[in-house]
Amino acid sequence: MSENESRKRNRSPRRGARRSKRTMQRRNPLDDWEPLTHLGKMVKAGQITSIEEILRNNYVIKEKEILDFLIPNLKEEVIDIKMVQKQTDAGEQSRFKCSVVVGNEDGFVGLYSSKNKEVGPGIRKAIAKAKLSMIPVKRGCGSWECNCGGNHSIPFETSGKMGSVRVTLKPAPKGTGLACSDTAKLVLRLAGITDVWTVTKGNTKSRTNMAKAVFNALENMYKVMTAKDWGA
Repeated sequence: MSENESRKRNRSPRRGARRSKRTMQRRNPLDDWEPLTHLGKMVKAGQITSIEEILRNNYVIKEKEILDFLIPNLKEEVIDIKMVQKQTDAGEQSRFKCSVVVGNEDGFVGLYSSKNKEVGPGIRKAIAKAKLSMIPVKRGCGSWECNCGGNHSIPFETSGKMGSVRVTLKPAPKGTGLACSDTAKLVLRLAGITDVWTVTKGNTKSRTNMAKAVFNALENMYKVMTAKDWGA
């Protein structure tokens, strides 16, 4: 064995040990979070432990770290990225419009579109804004074919719109799946809905308007109170 080969063998474990130390030293970014609002300070101090408590008291969330702290298993999906142009005095200004949906697949979902000169910062900005626009999703089993009492579908029919797109969501029995377009599936899956029927009208090829119409339909469900909401 040559002298160079013996040196390489002796170096390899040292490098591996350095890498393992670096991975162990990685900290949670929420540990360095310094809240700027009163609500953030209450969450960081442990006085508020659930997102339901915030919604019940009508608190306004202004820091995305609050959602990361209370809902740690959030997932993001990019819906659409397209280039838009604006005419200015200096000429045409091109930017990227990024649409992102965020949810925990268990009753909370958010959606937002942002514009930026670069794709990366535009996606990060859309994710941060989508977390601040998260809404609770009213789930249930409103299908007469199932009537299992679970939370796999929606409790009743609801409609939403955005631009020329009109979407109607209908309860479906367990095992039906998401009978809708791929764009609507992203929003419904992150909202925690697994079975639903949809009826769509308008220019459904617009992915952003399609996603916002589905989001509007989920939001409109809280305009109707069911017997369960009254405590019956």
